[in-house]
Amino acid sequence: VQLQASGGGLVQAGDSLRLSCVGSGRTLTMYTKAWFRQLPGKEREFVAAISGHGRETRYADSAQGRFTISRDNADNTVALQMNNLKPEDTGVYYCAASREFSLGSSSYEYDYWGQGTLVTVSS
Repeated sequence: VQLQASGGGLVQAGDSLRLSCVGSGRTLTMYTKAWFRQLPGKEREFVAAISGHGRETRYADSAQGRFTISRDNADNTVALQMNNLKPEDTGVYYCAASREFSLGSSSYEYDYWGQGTLVTVSS
């Protein structure tokens, strides 16, 4: 199983970015999927999660109202639309997949991880 994240880059505060993650190697269609991030000097933290059918979502407080997680099971992809980005959003963003049905917010609940994509937000 492989997850490949993309879409990171350098943007200015207030801009938007859309991250994408595609899965391969095994069907992950009904797996819970999530985005985590690791900010400079900090541990990896939860950003957002989405259920297998896409009907349920969960967000960290820092992401609520600015970020939107979505998925396309036909393409085995999960996306994170990030709006109104702030310098404190700068970090490496990882996609993850879990065999569990719950929308976990802890990294240990996820079984598969992408390689990360760097998001840099300048002020």
